[in-house]
Amino acid sequence: MFVDEIDIFVKGGDGGAGCISFRREKFVPRGGPDGGDGGSGGSVFLEADPALTTLLDYHYQRHYQAERGQHGEGNNRSGASGEDLVLRVPVGTVVTERESGELLGDLAGSGQRLLVIGGSRGGRGNARFVSSTNRAPRRADLGRPGPGRWLHLELKLLADVGVVGFPNAGKSTLVSRLSAAKPKIADYPFTTLVPTLGIARADADRSFVIADLPGLIAGAAEGKGLGHQFLRHTERTRLLVHLLDPDPNTGRDLVEDLDTINAELAAYSPELAARPQIVAVNKADLLDGAPQRRAEIDRLRTRCADAGWPFLLVSAATGQGLRELVGAIAARLDATGWLRAAS
Repeated sequence: MFVDEIDIFVKGGDGGAGCISFRREKFVPRGGPDGGDGGSGGSVFLEADPALTTLLDYHYQRHYQAERGQHGEGNNRSGASGEDLVLRVPVGTVVTERESGELLGDLAGSGQRLLVIGGSRGGRGNARFVSSTNRAPRRADLGRPGPGRWLHLELKLLADVGVVGFPNAGKSTLVSRLSAAKPKIADYPFTTLVPTLGIARADADRSFVIADLPGLIAGAAEGKGLGHQFLRHTERTRLLVHLLDPDPNTGRDLVEDLDTINAELAAYSPELAARPQIVAVNKADLLDGAPQRRAEIDRLRTRCADAGWPFLLVSAATGQGLRELVGAIAARLDATGWLRAAS
């Protein structure tokens, strides 16, 4: 199960109670109050862990509390502070407060840690209340209860390139050919139910992360189909590869397909509409049997030239044009300084 959005409740540790105690030692005639302070409660942190890819663990347990502080003891011994609680989340998790919507942090780096709730202070022991007029105080503070809050966790995958398009356009096949990722591939719509990441090599020394995203349809930004659940994963991409399907059995126009998906991206976020794109017509091996598509492709080529988008004909099945596609992706990422050193 892939879970990329969830609410959890976190509570800081309670403070330990202060102690009321008096020294009563045989050879200490002027004994006095020696009650120690209570320990502070532990805090709750979120930490980005690159080994995690989903928020599934938090689907089964929603409430988390840090350890409480220990109570103070006699002989001026303070209670131990409670242990901090560290909750691990996938890299790319955005944390907000559920009630107010306030952004608390964006865990975009491996090992990055965010304090989401602090523990409470422990109570003071009676040794703290000694004064010139009260030499034997019989008062101590109770530890304060730890604060709590509901958090909203939202996972946005960290990918350099996102592959978008209608269902069955061949996005999963393309990602499987460009990387070692193994997304599910089948001949029916909405095969991809969860985003899949793969690492593709631009050359011997550099690589990029490519994401296979579920197919989009008209109205996706309003909740139609499955893709609207995953549009958030396009927000962090530096580049979009828009894959179009020329199969004549679809009955759709290629230029209209391009405009429809771009309209959905713009409806979801205006920033996505301005994101650099590469337009690729997949299944080029089918074009010989569909001469009526040639006129559409010419119109599409002109449309892309007017918008400044690179245009390619590729076939994920046969490998046609894939080397040129990788080169175009690398050139765009290299121009913005986002091409990674290959590991």
